[in-house]
Amino acid sequence: MTAQDSATRPVAIAPGTGTSGTAPGTASGTALAALGVASFSLTFPATVWSLDGFGPWTSTGLRGAVAGLLAGLYLLASGAPLPKARQWPGLLVVSAGCVVGFPLLTTLALRTSSTAHSAVVIGLLPLATAVASALRTGRRPSRLFWAAALAGAAAVLGFTLLQSHGRPTVADLYLFAGVLVCAAGYTEGGRLSRDLPGARVIAWAVVAAAPVMLLTAAHGLSAEPVRLGAKALVGLAYIAAVSQLGGFVFWYRGMAAIGVPRASQLQLAQPLLTLVWSVLLLGEDLPVAAPLTAVVVLGCIAVTQRARA
Repeated sequence: MTAQDSATRPVAIAPGTGTSGTAPGTASGTALAALGVASFSLTFPATVWSLDGFGPWTSTGLRGAVAGLLAGLYLLASGAPLPKARQWPGLLVVSAGCVVGFPLLTTLALRTSSTAHSAVVIGLLPLATAVASALRTGRRPSRLFWAAALAGAAAVLGFTLLQSHGRPTVADLYLFAGVLVCAAGYTEGGRLSRDLPGARVIAWAVVAAAPVMLLTAAHGLSAEPVRLGAKALVGLAYIAAVSQLGGFVFWYRGMAAIGVPRASQLQLAQPLLTLVWSVLLLGEDLPVAAPLTAVVVLGCIAVTQRARA
């Protein structure tokens, strides 16, 4: 293994890993990453639904616990071998960032922040992921790539400051922290996907976090009221099975094919999709600047996908 992130190009996968034998090509890799983005775009609305019946700590804990059960069943059914010792540090970063940190921080933010606002703030995640990947692997995307990524991030920051009258709110701070830990998890997951199938990367990360998630759920259930209802259960089922597990299978597989930087910029489309879901599913009123910001970041996506990454 080299310091270069070979996830930025198609790589051979070792026989017996459960994949087709090679990483998908650029077109199919982009499609897989886009499916991951589409899956994640429903996470915030589904989280809001779960908060209709569960507190933030309960929702986060049960999300991880249920995902851990599903991941464990998958690993047993597929006969997956234990990861190698050198793979565990990266898997623990994925666990800390994508399984524990990001879900908890964003759930806490959604108690007081609208889905539309939160979705646009999370539009900083693509830039943060590209930066984390560059620092981790030493690979440097082109200047055009960085210019487009920075423009998209600037649009998001401008929207955030406009909505908060120049001062970030506590919810914004939760979201910014969530962006940082998730970017680290995405980077490590994309790097690991050159050695392991994406399904096993996220499954082992979720299983590793299961003890923490069970303790979080126990704490939440002891301190927060529970009001069971269809909406809360559907929301919890989605964030556990799809947001925490299934979506990552597509996401990491796509990253392994087209590289972490380029895949990360596809996620600039996620705020726009989440804005649509917030109107259709939650009946939220969109700030005027939200769709305009989303259009700007979509334009930045187009540039990053054509630039050398």
